[in-house]
Amino acid sequence: MKQVAIVSGKGGTGKTSLTASLAALAKDQAVLVDADVDAPNLALVADPEQFFHQSFIASEKAFVHPDRCQQCLACMGACRFDAISLFLNYPHINPIKCEGCRLCAHLCLIGAIAMEPHTSGCLSASKTRWKSHLYHGRLLPGGENSGKMVTALREKAEQFAQERRIELILIDGAPGIGCPVIASLTGCDLALLVTEPTLSGLHDLERIWKLGQHFPVESWVILNKSDLSPENTEAIRKFCRERDLPLMAEIPFDEDVVRSMMVGLSTYEYNPYGAFAQQITAIWNAVSNLFNQVKS
Repeated sequence: MKQVAIVSGKGGTGKTSLTASLAALAKDQAVLVDADVDAPNLALVADPEQFFHQSFIASEKAFVHPDRCQQCLACMGACRFDAISLFLNYPHINPIKCEGCRLCAHLCLIGAIAMEPHTSGCLSASKTRWKSHLYHGRLLPGGENSGKMVTALREKAEQFAQERRIELILIDGAPGIGCPVIASLTGCDLALLVTEPTLSGLHDLERIWKLGQHFPVESWVILNKSDLSPENTEAIRKFCRERDLPLMAEIPFDEDVVRSMMVGLSTYEYNPYGAFAQQITAIWNAVSNLFNQVKS
């Protein structure tokens, strides 16, 4: 089984558009993971039919049991996150502000404050119109442990792929270099680094490339909207040359990307003969050839 993470150091580079088109090409030969659990959007294009849903519990929050509390108020003022306030003369803990540090539970000598499991979000699995299966999740507002949620999604996707003998997992990563991105890259066979010809695009390409070196994972660069700034495009080419980093595709700006999103299709489905779709096909062929060579 091979795993490919599609990531970017910043948002808005076209990462999900690329993933959706690759998924349309792969059809039922790949399992999909949307690893952007703070703002998942791959499902908006996949037309998914959900068949699995469960709560995601990865942390604990403090809770006051009023029937045990003797109103000593020893916990008041101790919380550095200002999560404890008085309500009807009893301490009340705001679960949004609570960071689960356990200090208030430690200060309560009679055990009126307990640490209890807290639902941070939900995990889902759906079947897409491409006949592939998509594993996705969403954190609740203020939800924690995005990296753990991504790991949980990947574990479910890997289990499903093994059961169905599917050889490829495509992971649509979150933007940036934070916990969900680290959880997306860990253990992958290939990372597609999607960038754009801007100063911030170059800066964040360097950040995500350096992150990938820690694991390590083989990385290819995909330059999207490459014709919008010749100067910055050349700067990205130079960056790749100096680091022996393959620049696998330079995709020109294509209005088909916008049009396809407006009708809820991947760009490849919308126009398989357009400039964007042709470059995606070339990327797909390169990925397939890489893994076929490994097999042989």
